[in-house]
Amino acid sequence: MSNKPVVILPEDVQRMMGRDAQRNNLFAAKLVADIVKTTLGPKGMDKMLVSPSGDIIITNDGVTILEEMQIEHPAAKMMVEISKTQENEVGDGTTTAVMIAGKLLENAEILLDKKIHATVITKGYRLAAEKAKEVLENLAIRINPDNEQMLIQIATTSMTGKGAEDMKEHFASIIVKAVKQIQDSSGKIDIDNIKIEKIKGEGMRQTELVSGIVLDKEKVSIEMPSKIEDAKIALMDIPLEVKGLERETRISITSPEQFQSFIDQEERMLRNLVSKIKASGANVVFCQKGIDDVAQYLFAKEGIYACRRVPKSDLEKLAKATGGKIVSNLNELSPSDLGKAKLVEELKQGDQTMTYVRGCTNPKAVTILIHGSSSHVIDEIERAIKDGLGDVSSALKSGKIVAGGGAVEIELARKLREFGQSLSGREQLAVEEFASALEFIPTTLAENAGLDPIDILTELKSRHESGEKNAGLNLFTNSIEDAIEAGIIEPLKIKLQAIDSATEVAIMILRIDDVIASGGSSNSSPRMPSNLNDYDE
Repeated sequence: MSNKPVVILPEDVQRMMGRDAQRNNLFAAKLVADIVKTTLGPKGMDKMLVSPSGDIIITNDGVTILEEMQIEHPAAKMMVEISKTQENEVGDGTTTAVMIAGKLLENAEILLDKKIHATVITKGYRLAAEKAKEVLENLAIRINPDNEQMLIQIATTSMTGKGAEDMKEHFASIIVKAVKQIQDSSGKIDIDNIKIEKIKGEGMRQTELVSGIVLDKEKVSIEMPSKIEDAKIALMDIPLEVKGLERETRISITSPEQFQSFIDQEERMLRNLVSKIKASGANVVFCQKGIDDVAQYLFAKEGIYACRRVPKSDLEKLAKATGGKIVSNLNELSPSDLGKAKLVEELKQGDQTMTYVRGCTNPKAVTILIHGSSSHVIDEIERAIKDGLGDVSSALKSGKIVAGGGAVEIELARKLREFGQSLSGREQLAVEEFASALEFIPTTLAENAGLDPIDILTELKSRHESGEKNAGLNLFTNSIEDAIEAGIIEPLKIKLQAIDSATEVAIMILRIDDVIASGGSSNSSPRMPSNLNDYDE
């Protein structure tokens, strides 16, 4: 009995342990970082992603690339998750977070080869991350929220190198105005209150900020006016129809007169409904549900502009933009519930018909209307604008910025090396490798611009050692300058989140020493993942 093998796992499960498991995961994570690193910075390149159905996406946005690639390797998926977290938290810096995480894991492999235990490395990385965040706070510069030029520089920096670069100053101005417009009295900013609509046609220069809401809807009847000035807007989340019976009901009609009376009653109810809206003073109606054909005719007769099936999210934005209230009971509709706008009109551009609600007084929801020559161009402009919105809102929330162009990473690396000298154990080596990982950012910026990364890194280190803590790489002049004076600035929150996310995922992957992969079928022979697309569920 003692010579019999003991079977714990099913036959279709393969297991990878110890150093092999670590190497496999580290290799996958490094590959993810290598995929996105060429997109970093103003001179970064784009990726073309082609779906099985032939849809094309051209972008250099890190999170978009990783999401669309449909990565299957479990460790690589964890890298994709940090890019999503970075995007959700601050809206930008996804490529930076993934690259730092990949370099941390690559450098950890050097230490593992030196027989330094993964637990020691993770401890060193934690110490380094905490110190890095402390140094970042000290390096940060407080900004004046009223300094619009500084905010424009932040938005411009975030869009540099993306498809919108040719018009980045125009877009940056739109972004700053939009974010400041939706900021409430307590300083809270909710980017969801900025609606982005896209229209194919005309050039990027026609992209505009609308002080109100643009709806991808048209009026329900051609007989309605196409333009309403001095609009009084009723926002309804109830159907403007005769309520149907919920259960099966039988109605007995014994004469034509009774049948006609039944029809007349329904029409009277609809006339009553329209008259209540008219009596409130409303000349525009936006309804979340349906509008009966008879009601459409009556609205048109009264000169009221109406749209139906307006999404709930758009209805809420309309309420914030126009100052109106969403009404759920028609009997409670009063003039005080109506929103106000200078103009509501239907416009057709190309094959798209949209409803514009313009000229709202101090709207707390606005629309950025993007124009472009093709859907690929428009989509890339949208991604660039979203990055800019994330950066500007992050800067206003924290009130602090840091130097861009790799300046802050070089200064962090210098301070971390000083900190490492104060440690006596092997953690010192991990802190050193953490510092080296941060230097990967300016090195890649230089490499992507066709510059010599070693020369750039050497000069940056020299300038920082001499006390120029804001010295960074200006890729428009291909020289090292004071990044703050050059207007190359980034919100503090982006860097803090990137270091947090990168460190956490690196530590999690390093702590894995056993991978158990199921083939999912007794007839299939499972394989352990050896690269990004070599993992069977």
